[in-house]
Amino acid sequence: MTTAAIIVAAGRGTRAGGAVPKQWQSLAGQPVLAHTLAAFAGMRRVLVIHPDDRAQAEGLGADVQIVAGGASRTQSVRNALEALVGSGVLRVLIHDGARPLVNAGLIARMSAALDHGPAAAPALAVTDALWRGTEGTVAGTQSRDGLWRAQTPQAFHFDAILAAHRAHPQEAADDVEVARAAGLPVTIVPGSDDNLKLTFPGDFARAEAILKGRRMEIRLGNGFDVHAFTAGDHVWLCGVKVPHDKALLGHSDADVGMHALTDAIYGALAMGDIGRHFPPSDPQWKGAESHIFLRHAIETAREMGFRLMNCDVTMICERPKIGPHAEAMRACLATIMGVELARVSVKATTSERLGFTGREEGIAAMATATLVQA
Repeated sequence: MTTAAIIVAAGRGTRAGGAVPKQWQSLAGQPVLAHTLAAFAGMRRVLVIHPDDRAQAEGLGADVQIVAGGASRTQSVRNALEALVGSGVLRVLIHDGARPLVNAGLIARMSAALDHGPAAAPALAVTDALWRGTEGTVAGTQSRDGLWRAQTPQAFHFDAILAAHRAHPQEAADDVEVARAAGLPVTIVPGSDDNLKLTFPGDFARAEAILKGRRMEIRLGNGFDVHAFTAGDHVWLCGVKVPHDKALLGHSDADVGMHALTDAIYGALAMGDIGRHFPPSDPQWKGAESHIFLRHAIETAREMGFRLMNCDVTMICERPKIGPHAEAMRACLATIMGVELARVSVKATTSERLGFTGREEGIAAMATATLVQA
């Protein structure tokens, strides 16, 4: 994964009240951080915590890299960035753990903004009248022209923000301040009204109301594919090269399992099949590796505000035997789609020697994918 999400949650949040820091308080039956982490599912995630909170962080059961925070927010972010050095990460989204209602659409907009510049941040234009106050009374007014309410996740090219933090040892209000001090231009991206930061006790009630008001949309898609055998010494199935006395015939690499899964995702999105997006009449896809198709399908789903809940691929053949390779296939699909292994199932069956699969003339595959609104 070349994009990482840093979730900053090392503070104590005393203004929110409660017996524990706000990031560990309950929101709709789960800790606030559970909601925040779920919003970035499918991404490499780094969770920055107070050293005293490690047991609670591990208790979340999430696939995250845990990093101890520092004495300030700036130091906490720097610790997380340093922990990612050498990991292959090229882009990073830095997000406040106390903003649990960030949605997939905003995350996608932030990622897309990095195609055009080294830094971007979400914000809402200030629309209310602004006053200056002294001792509880209005002392004057302030123009709201050009003023924005900053939000997170703030997005950066990794090398640029790492260098900026290394050159900025003092505390900063946020990572935009660090970036600007290093001369990085920061693009403003439209934020979300729902993306509130939990600060005061009343914010929890508002967040609960937003969660209850969100309509969960679930999409189900099915895919089916067939490829005939031809001369060869191996087949590609779900991204794994399986030795066999034949090969599969196809315009691309003929990975029948991955094709079925790709069509299942497109089907859940009501966006046709592989042929619609990668026409077999186009010579550029001759011999193409099927991970290109699957990655396009899952990225399209994310851009439309969906995440993969689970998928199930079934291969139908007499030979080769799928069982010895099923776990490697699961791992390959999970890596391509950027999801947890537990969300991917791969299995096989025979047709009891009936039909073309029973006569070992080819392999069929069917797949189901469940997408949920992120």
